[in-house]
Amino acid sequence: EHFAGAFPVWLSPVQVKVLPISEKFADYANSVAAALDAEGIRVETDHRAEKIGYKIREARNERTPYICVIGEREVENRNLTVRSSKAGELGEMTIDELQAKLLKEIADKAI
Repeated sequence: EHFAGAFPVWLSPVQVKVLPISEKFADYANSVAAALDAEGIRVETDHRAEKIGYKIREARNERTPYICVIGEREVENRNLTVRSSKAGELGEMTIDELQAKLLKEIADKAI
C-alpha cells in the first residue's frame, strides 16, 4: 500500500470528522455536517459524551484528513476550528472556506 492508511482527502472514506465539545453544540455541528454533505464531502459527526481530547486522538488514529472542533467560540462566530492530518492546526475558518479548500483538493486529487 502506498499511503499506510493515511489516504489523501479525495480517497479517504471519511473526509471530515466534526467534533462538538459538548451536547450544547450538537445543533451547530449537525448544520456544519449537513452543509459539507450537501457539497458531496464525506463527513461524520461524533456526538458521544467523551472528552474532546479523546475524540481528537481517536480521529487522528483513524487518520481522518480533516477534523473540525466546535465549541462555544465557534458557535458564536459561526466558524470552525480545523485540524489537518498533514498540516496540523489550520486555525479558524468559515464553512465556505473549508468547503472551497476541500473541493479544490478533491478536484486536484492532491496527494
